[in-house]
Amino acid sequence: MYTRSHLSQVLLFLCFAPWLLIIGCANLGPRTLKSERSNYNLAVQKTNDEQLMLNLVRLKYRDTPFFMEVSSVASQFTLSTKANASASLQNGVKGLFGLGGDLGMTEKPTVTYSPLQGDRFIQRVLSPLPLQTIALLFHSGWSIERIFRLCFQRINNLKNAPGASGPTPSIAPDFKEFVTTLKYLRKLQVQDAINLSYQEENGAPQLILHINEEYKNREEANNFALAANVEQGKTSYVLAFSPASNKKDQIRVITRSLLGIMFYVSQAVEVPSEDISKGKVTQTQTPDGKIFDWDKVTGDLLKINSISEKPEENSMTIFYRGSWFYIDDSDLSSKSTFSLLSQIFSLQAGKIKDNAPLLTLPIGQ
Repeated sequence: MYTRSHLSQVLLFLCFAPWLLIIGCANLGPRTLKSERSNYNLAVQKTNDEQLMLNLVRLKYRDTPFFMEVSSVASQFTLSTKANASASLQNGVKGLFGLGGDLGMTEKPTVTYSPLQGDRFIQRVLSPLPLQTIALLFHSGWSIERIFRLCFQRINNLKNAPGASGPTPSIAPDFKEFVTTLKYLRKLQVQDAINLSYQEENGAPQLILHINEEYKNREEANNFALAANVEQGKTSYVLAFSPASNKKDQIRVITRSLLGIMFYVSQAVEVPSEDISKGKVTQTQTPDGKIFDWDKVTGDLLKINSISEKPEENSMTIFYRGSWFYIDDSDLSSKSTFSLLSQIFSLQAGKIKDNAPLLTLPIGQ
């Protein structure tokens, strides 16, 4: 016969069985949050990089670039639990108990995209890069050579392939002396001998290039001053859009726009030979009619390779016009330049919002 003790055990077990299941799930929420936050972070960062690379490839083909921003990512988790318990009571046996349970979790993420467009966005994309932005990048630890090669298309009489600030030019650009001159500044930077600051003189923006007293007559400093056509032996030089013509320590500079920087960097895209033969991209020629190799201009800054089959183990890969374009994961210089370009894009255009309709995708359904 079933004793009062048996029945008490059954009732006690049935009361506590659901709580046992709940306690087992108590830490599920925090663990899920930690895991999913990292996953979404990686996904947004990866797709942002892929979008930027896609637009560089588009510019190489003279296709229209387009940007969409991930405005928000919302994820809803639905937790379902089910518990059951059973007991078998027999004479002479204290009791046999069974416990069963089901736990299910459903995730429904919703991603909201907003296009970067409108008058303000276009104005920021087409406007010359502010000198203050260049100073900010310098103090963020970037190489002065890398910053200046991307952002400046001219320093006094030194040209940095100004025609590359638009669609691929048909005539080979001037760039060699500009690149050589910046290497002098880079050598000084490595020795912690220079600094860059921003100021405004009568409302006009200026960059002040400071050279340490003990380095002002070094070979690198003198070679830079000679190439830039300014007086040697100075501890500071003024870089401005409209410098005073009667001062030998002031340098006229012309910055690229954000779109100009992207056009310039797009020359680093390696195009499949069949697309070249079909005339899908412009082939730049030297004055004697030979094909100009853009790798001479951008090769030590950035290389975006192309291949017919999807590559393996590369940091960034996109598929466009029937080919795979990628940056080699071991090409640290290219990855640095791409990261710098991404920061410039964020500084120039990342905070501009447009009132255009949003695109919301419930991707979990």
